[in-house]
Amino acid sequence: MKNRFLMVVGVILIPLLFAAAGDKKYGKPLTLKKATPIAELLAKPEAFKDKTVMLEGEITEVCQKKGCWIKVKDSSSDTELQVKVEDDVIVFPKDGKGKKVRAEGVVSVSVLTEEERRSRAEHEAEEQGTLKEFDPSKIVGSVTIVRIEGEGAVLVDE
Repeated sequence: MKNRFLMVVGVILIPLLFAAAGDKKYGKPLTLKKATPIAELLAKPEAFKDKTVMLEGEITEVCQKKGCWIKVKDSSSDTELQVKVEDDVIVFPKDGKGKKVRAEGVVSVSVLTEEERRSRAEHEAEEQGTLKEFDPSKIVGSVTIVRIEGEGAVLVDE
């Protein structure tokens, strides 16, 4: 009788343990089945502007202040793109660097002036704890910024 009880408990608990170790979901469920290569998106950002896309790749960086953004590297081209989420709506794990991710959101394309670039770079340096190394004189001119306004993501447990 005791062995039968242990066997039943094992049959119930083992799948639960595997499910707990599975993929970690953030935000809204993903709706797209096919990923857009980052290099393709960056080659023609205006064609994707305001459209929902899914990226797949490796997390190369995570906001260390609030977990409000990640940078995703596309394995097929080694290009990367930032996925920014609303503060406190989604919080990416600060130790997520190196993990595989699928992230979905709307493509944002904007032009930043030199002053806006410096302000954003200073803010990011503060978030990453690298403000001491920040040198605003190295930022010259305007730039077009392409990023994903993230709505949902899945960190893939391999």
